[in-house]
Amino acid sequence: MVVVPDLMQAHVSVENEFPEDLFNAMAAFIEKHPEWDQYRLVQASVAAFLFQQGSKEPAVVQHYLNGLFQRPRQTQAQVQQR
Repeated sequence: MVVVPDLMQAHVSVENEFPEDLFNAMAAFIEKHPEWDQYRLVQASVAAFLFQQGSKEPAVVQHYLNGLFQRPRQTQAQVQQR
């Protein structure tokens, strides 16, 4: 049996329509918080909803905690300063 390292989790593409005011609020949040992007925000939101609704799935809990405690991404300039 061949073991493949778990370098990156599988991702599923989802298309969704948002109410315009919700989309605008999301865009404003992302503009003020550059460490967030639309993908991280939606993933954290879905995980938080599922967790708050009682999901005990380990993957949901892990995504929920990652959304709470994920360190901000560093810009290239910040990395080069090290």
